[in-house]
Amino acid sequence: MLFTNTTIITLDPTRRILTNAALRTSATLITDIDKTPILLTKYPHDEVHDLSGHILIPGLISTHMHTAQTLLRGCADDLELVSWLCERIWVLQGNFTPEDGYAAARLSVVEMLKGGTTCFLESMFADRYGFDGLCHAVEESGIRGCLGKIVMDTGRYAQDDAWAMHPGLIEDRETSLGGAMQMWEKWNGKAEDRIRVWFGARTPGGVSSELYQEMTALSKKHNIPITMHCAEVAADRDFFASVGEGHTPMSYCDSVGLLSPSTVLVHMVHLDDGDIARLAASGTHVAHCPTSNAKLASGTCRVPDLQRAGVNISLGTDGAPCNNSCDMLQEMKLAGIIHKGVSGDPTVVTAEEVLEMATINGAKALGLDRWIGSLEVGKKADFVAIDARGVAMQPWFNPVSAVVYTATGRDVGLVVVDGKVVVKDGVLLTMDEGEVIREAQRRSREVVERAGLAGKVGARWPVV
Repeated sequence: MLFTNTTIITLDPTRRILTNAALRTSATLITDIDKTPILLTKYPHDEVHDLSGHILIPGLISTHMHTAQTLLRGCADDLELVSWLCERIWVLQGNFTPEDGYAAARLSVVEMLKGGTTCFLESMFADRYGFDGLCHAVEESGIRGCLGKIVMDTGRYAQDDAWAMHPGLIEDRETSLGGAMQMWEKWNGKAEDRIRVWFGARTPGGVSSELYQEMTALSKKHNIPITMHCAEVAADRDFFASVGEGHTPMSYCDSVGLLSPSTVLVHMVHLDDGDIARLAASGTHVAHCPTSNAKLASGTCRVPDLQRAGVNISLGTDGAPCNNSCDMLQEMKLAGIIHKGVSGDPTVVTAEEVLEMATINGAKALGLDRWIGSLEVGKKADFVAIDARGVAMQPWFNPVSAVVYTATGRDVGLVVVDGKVVVKDGVLLTMDEGEVIREAQRRSREVVERAGLAGKVGARWPVV
């Protein structure tokens, strides 16, 4: 196929931007990129997709996502973290069935694909949600998924017993770590290699040091990557200080083998300078989630300092209850402006750096940068066309600025994953969107009823 008459932001090593450009695919790969007249002449018999007025970018990569939580969008707004977790989110998730998990996963991947996300990292899918259903949702939708199966053995948050998990979410070593290994053996590399199974460790305090050490040993033995929330809130830092000889977040992670180029640590808000230096030396990646951190008042990740230290920073939306959206384009905008406001420096974290976070940096974090994250000959054909013809996008002078600061997921017109067109003219081709929505609506109401929260979830103003 030929995709013609477009502006291509390649994200290749030279960061070329091509105008009046075309991209050619064959099977799953990109086979040529050049000016449109040249490729039309070279390949006169190819199927042509005219993308006049569009900006073509690599597929967006979300390195932190809770697919189950999309079923709970808007169920826990404007709450502080303890109430958010213990009184709403854990209670609701503790009442999920595997059928609910499948419906939530399908809703998530539909939203992500339509918004231009072609690859995502699921943070920690619980056993009760039905991991097989998550894999089936990835398989049928055409998206690329790195899927973290939860690993835990302690049912609380940090060291505070008052932050107890709902009983329905607690797993022991055999169910969590053992289940993760079973799912890795069953699903890793399936769906034309679009599925990769990860360890999705719970935050320190939810996993014993012994289980972390067992998991990291298995990670090294079998080359299974790890993702974990870390240093998200001040209570995390207090927990690290209470362990052993007064650990910091990164000294503790180092002590149990978590720091590695095969690890993605999420949030990373409460770090000191020593943590940042240790993180950079280890090659560990950071998933930045600015909307979630802002909405839950967790703080602001020290992204400019991490950048100066050479840490690879990617981007994630987190779950719908602490973002309300899986839209990576909106996440990019906040990532590009929040650090300017915090630092008082409008030059920090540029649009170009943010687009790197959402594409090539994300690919590096997932260990997939050989195949995805940029538009280059020989790489996988994962790309997104943003329709820049609408009034809200006009005028634009810098295509990177237009993508990062102006576009939203609703401007996505075309999505290609692994060489297959999965969204065309804004319409998802691989799944019945209406059926997915109806099933999610029904099951979300059932979960709320089952959890006994029907009177607490809804409008705070009178509804007549």
